[in-house]
Amino acid sequence: MKSLINVLLLLAVLPLFSQNFLQGEIKNKETNQPIFGAHVYFPELELGGATDELGTFNFSGLPEGNYKMIVSVLGFETKSLSFQIPYSDAISIELSPSAIEIEGVIISTPFHKLQSENVMKVEQESIANLNSQGAINLADGITNFAGVESVTTGLGIGKPVIRGLSSNRVLVYTQGVRLENQQYGDEHGLGLSSNGLESVEVIKGPASLLYGSDALGGVLYLNPEKFANKNTATADASFNYFTNTKGYNSNIGVQKSTENFKFLFRGSTSEHSDYNTDSYRVTNTRFREQDIKVGLGYQITNFKTELRYNLNLSKLGIPEELGEQSTNKAPLLPYQDITNHILSSKSTVFFKDSKLDINIGLIYNDRKEFEDHHHHDEEDHDDDDDDDMHDEDEEHDEEHDDDEVLEAALHMKLKTLNYDVKYHLPELGKFETILGVQGMTQSNTNYGEEQLIPDAVTNDIGILATSHIHFENADIQLGARFDNRSIDIASGLNRSFNSFNGALGVKTNLGNNIIARVNLASGFRGPNLAELASDGSHEGTNRYEIGNADLKSEQNFQTDVALEYKNEHIEIFANGFYNIINNYIYLSPNGEFIDEDPVFLYLQDDAKLYGGEFGFHLHPHPLDWLHLESSFETVTGKQDNHDYLPLIPANSLTNTLRAEFNTNWFKKGYAFVRLRSTFNQDNVSAFETPTDSFNLLSIGFGGSISLFKNELNMYVSATNLTNETYINHLSRLKPDGIFNMGRNISIGITYNL
Repeated sequence: MKSLINVLLLLAVLPLFSQNFLQGEIKNKETNQPIFGAHVYFPELELGGATDELGTFNFSGLPEGNYKMIVSVLGFETKSLSFQIPYSDAISIELSPSAIEIEGVIISTPFHKLQSENVMKVEQESIANLNSQGAINLADGITNFAGVESVTTGLGIGKPVIRGLSSNRVLVYTQGVRLENQQYGDEHGLGLSSNGLESVEVIKGPASLLYGSDALGGVLYLNPEKFANKNTATADASFNYFTNTKGYNSNIGVQKSTENFKFLFRGSTSEHSDYNTDSYRVTNTRFREQDIKVGLGYQITNFKTELRYNLNLSKLGIPEELGEQSTNKAPLLPYQDITNHILSSKSTVFFKDSKLDINIGLIYNDRKEFEDHHHHDEEDHDDDDDDDMHDEDEEHDEEHDDDEVLEAALHMKLKTLNYDVKYHLPELGKFETILGVQGMTQSNTNYGEEQLIPDAVTNDIGILATSHIHFENADIQLGARFDNRSIDIASGLNRSFNSFNGALGVKTNLGNNIIARVNLASGFRGPNLAELASDGSHEGTNRYEIGNADLKSEQNFQTDVALEYKNEHIEIFANGFYNIINNYIYLSPNGEFIDEDPVFLYLQDDAKLYGGEFGFHLHPHPLDWLHLESSFETVTGKQDNHDYLPLIPANSLTNTLRAEFNTNWFKKGYAFVRLRSTFNQDNVSAFETPTDSFNLLSIGFGGSISLFKNELNMYVSATNLTNETYINHLSRLKPDGIFNMGRNISIGITYNL
């Protein structure tokens, strides 16, 4: 490892500049006119730029090798081309007008292809689009993906559910590294801000081949904002207001890049009071969040590297029952106080026809949970009882802002080092091949007076090989992987888990307009520390959890079939899956109580999940500015004994009517109306309650104008416009009959300098 670091340092200082360049022009295929502002991007090099008024572009200092170039601009098809560098001739690229949205490069899969080229179906959406649809935070925004939901505890706490699987079965990646933040708990959220993120990608189904244990159910991959293009500087500021919570989200960012160095900074803050329903505010769903993201990059011809740091500070109220009705924003007791540090390093060394990727992450999660009976400010209560009663509500809001008067009941520090090294072999005929090693070492330490999970050290390591094979009429991706997980627990319990997994996928064109994908993949998940060794009351879940030291690894096999039909005016898709999980781990009550909390045990049984997403997108000629989109999603989960699995989302149907327009002064204009119909969920586990159907109506519009010669983006959106009272099946407040959020109007502006 030391030798490898020395090599990287040497490469970073050597003057490896080259005269390799690529230049050309981009034109409208129908009119032969140059296209101004077309974005030209090399995903492997993370190098991009835009065409000038003549439609031309020019890149210099490119390393030798075969590289993909993506050309995209609003209103035209997205084009993917490959060039062998050095390439001496000027190129001319023609783009056909298209009403289909710009197609993005998929980053979460290792070959960096457009979605239309990818063997594995991956959903992608920009953060800007999610926010414009009224998302209050990241956990809320991801529910706009078909097949993705969120287990919520109010608004501030949410965690992703992909096709019925959640918690440690869904892996989250940010800044190119695996996020670890005690995600085993139902009421443990993402701990991430959407500010400073560019887009979200969702892999539905087992991704253990690419990411190892805990990717059994899928991956939520968060792409950070890009650095500015070479020799440019940008800045922006935004503000969002939410009427329901009287809350706001504001952030400011700056970026600057020279020929070789890059820098970015983004700081944000948000505060929300208790959310409102048609009848009441839900006490202690308030939360506060501060977030800082910093990035440094360096790039020369044969080497690029970037260092990113994210600090996230969150105070999240844990709702228990309806009480005080106020719009205060300081969380009441009980609440979580979480500090999350993410330091990541991402480097690539380019050889003549191959490259080496090295990603390293350091994650430090400091989690504190405070409870009512840990108040240290009660000793003078009897001295002035009248004054205390008069100011009681204000004290609940303000006392805990000073951590000196509170002692955390539960206090855990989780420290994780993870690494991901991949070598992209030289292309051999039709084969693109990657060899890799991934792993992490992790320690959990307790500092609070209460203990839910013990001190422990976890080590993961996996080796993988995967290939993408190009044929004339089909693309095939296949691979294999071996993993080992060991857990050493302070109590003396030591467990080790091994697994061998593989994947095979085929993408082919059935005629000119139909794409078919078939993916077969196995996955696994080693039991986590909580499942093996928890023994204590879990604040926020109101239950006493007892681990099971004899648990086995979960192992699954999923079949995924996807069909897409696309022509100039209509797109139709059908995605179906069948997922068999052996040794599925779940919590079940045993009928006993400890400290007035019901006792839940970790048990295992084989299970299966099946369902899919189906829909269409119509943009009829000549009304290409008008879009009608409809999607239906369904999932069913059962144990082998025919009992239903818990936390399975209800079936839903979403219909959207959207218009896009441009005027001389209002650019990138849009307006939409959306109706999401969620059906009854009667297929519930033994200790769940069913939920009724509901309909949520949303509307919105937005666009950009020129203000002082700079772009000002704005949007207004309204969710649950009819103020319907409803309970989502994945709300953890459901057992108490507490409604989800009522009508909310979001207003947002972003000013770009």
